[in-house]
Amino acid sequence: MAGKVVQVIKATAPIVSAQSHSAIKRRRVAGYARVSTEKEEQQNSYEAQMDYYTTYIQSNPEWIFVDVYSDEGITGTSMKKRDGFNQMIADALDGKIDLIITKSVSRFARNTVDSLTTVRKLKEKGVEVYFQKENIYTLDSKGELLITIMSSLAQEESRSISENTTWGQRKRFADGKMSLAYSNFLGYKKGAEDGEMEIVEEEAVIVRRIYDEYLSGKTPYDIATRLTEEHIPTPGKKTQWRVSTIVSILHNEKYRGDAILQKKYTVDFLSKTTKKNEGELPMYYIPQNHPAIIRPEVFEMVQEEFRRRQSAGGHAQCISIFSGRIICADCGGYYGRKIWHAGSKYSSWHWHCNNKFMKRNYCNTPTLKEESIEETFVAAINSIITRKNEIKANYTLCLEAITDDSPLQAQLEDVNRECGEISTLINNLLTVGSKQKDGIKEINKRYEEYLARHETLQQKRKELSSQIGLLAAKRIQITAFLRELDKLDGLMKEFDPLVFQATVNYLKVNSDCTVTFVFRDGTELAWTIQNGVRKYAKRKKGDCNTSTQTANKEE
Repeated sequence: MAGKVVQVIKATAPIVSAQSHSAIKRRRVAGYARVSTEKEEQQNSYEAQMDYYTTYIQSNPEWIFVDVYSDEGITGTSMKKRDGFNQMIADALDGKIDLIITKSVSRFARNTVDSLTTVRKLKEKGVEVYFQKENIYTLDSKGELLITIMSSLAQEESRSISENTTWGQRKRFADGKMSLAYSNFLGYKKGAEDGEMEIVEEEAVIVRRIYDEYLSGKTPYDIATRLTEEHIPTPGKKTQWRVSTIVSILHNEKYRGDAILQKKYTVDFLSKTTKKNEGELPMYYIPQNHPAIIRPEVFEMVQEEFRRRQSAGGHAQCISIFSGRIICADCGGYYGRKIWHAGSKYSSWHWHCNNKFMKRNYCNTPTLKEESIEETFVAAINSIITRKNEIKANYTLCLEAITDDSPLQAQLEDVNRECGEISTLINNLLTVGSKQKDGIKEINKRYEEYLARHETLQQKRKELSSQIGLLAAKRIQITAFLRELDKLDGLMKEFDPLVFQATVNYLKVNSDCTVTFVFRDGTELAWTIQNGVRKYAKRKKGDCNTSTQTANKEE
């Protein structure tokens, strides 16, 4: 084969590097400064950086000063909230900047992926970044390798800082030390002398109102709407109350004087993603940590009311105190409220089973006037008030016995101990498995066995905790019931919705025109319905009518 003929095309333009480009054209230069905390010493550093870069760039005759972009009190692990940084990158990609000068790789970003992605985007547009501390020019042939190394080191530094911070925070939790964002928390302030939580009475009034209105039958939406209409500021000093804010206040154990620490934890130190703690990490419960705004029994009544409304579904969304609390004995359905003779002087609210007229399968239970329900409750509770000393004496003898959770606590302690042992075995097994190549099949088998046993124990722990919680709730409900009776010195003259809420779980309407009240202490009382009864089913001899009944009985 004949030799190849190679023709040389001579170069016609000089080689211009990134470094020498400035000799031909003045470069548009920007500086970037950032401090990650808002402490006073960092504030001084921030101002010094701003002054330094302004003077540094303007003093070079080959450069055109663009601006000094900055972020103050912002972490470098994510670019999401770094407005100054993001604006600088946008301007650079739009062709407004040729060179960016910053102190170091860690000032630019502590996230390797973000750092390299940003540098490459700028490189595609011919924009160079100069890191002074490391003396790295990103358009240099060695620049990207050095950036990768330095960014990885910076990211590991962030990981170390995050782990140290997390360890310190968890140590504080274990020691029972709590921090609170008082500026967004209604009802408390930080004490001037000891730093402990102190009640702000004018805000505590709003908290108590929210609890009282919820117990009187209002929904979180109703409460939020009314507070907004009355121009009462939210915990964050805003004008618009949200349902989620009301629900959060009603569920927050701090209002009963207790504190639960480490409810959430950080999943990823780079994204700062947090997750609700569902058993992945220990939580710390501190009873009577600070002065209570809401009495414990009232707080527990609210939690029970949440559960009741949830189980009742849409039947508990009305603002009436009776919503989701009246059950038809015939079909088990809920009673609903309807207005009769609307707009006339005979207008009145009536309650009947929501399934009464479904598919013409009539329930035999009566329709009741709302006043009739109220009068029946007053009569029934008065019969209890007359015997309250006897009731209190009986509970004094048996309350501890019927709410004793010591056997369950002992079982829970055994389960927790075995869970700890299984966790240790799993960790040891994984350590051994990581160091050997043989016997992996056997190790995996043992791992699956340990894991299955651990999951069984976790389920047992949940069941025991639930049973213990039910006994605790029962104890609180009985105590609250007795306390409510104590407050009633004489017979009730008229219906009080808060007394109804505090004493009654629900009532069942029977077809014989009696209702069975199920009280919060678990006792049941059957009582003949007072005035205002109407039945739709074919009447038989002995059916109830609108006259007052007197044959009452107690179960």
